[in-house]
Amino acid sequence: MSRSQVERRLGDVGARLARLREEMGVADEQLAHLADEADDARLRVLVSETPLAEHEHRAAQRHADAMARHRRDLEAEISRLERTVDELLDQLSGSTSLPAPPITGR
Repeated sequence: MSRSQVERRLGDVGARLARLREEMGVADEQLAHLADEADDARLRVLVSETPLAEHEHRAAQRHADAMARHRRDLEAEISRLERTVDELLDQLSGSTSLPAPPITGR
């Protein structure tokens, strides 16, 4: 890959990483909220012992579990892209080596 291609790809990957990190922040907030809701619903089950409360708890827990999976997926994608950035930087540093010495054949 040429230097300009590596730089362009590095920019693209960097932009994607920034978006995913923002999304991770949102997912963290949502996960905290959903986990709190699931905990509250669990307490309502213990206090009321009704089928409706149990149903609400299961639904709240499913939502929290789904957000936790989404967060893990984001984390895995961020890690993958960080490795890609490292590889691209290695390629970039390899392509900027010192110029070859001039040929003197006289």
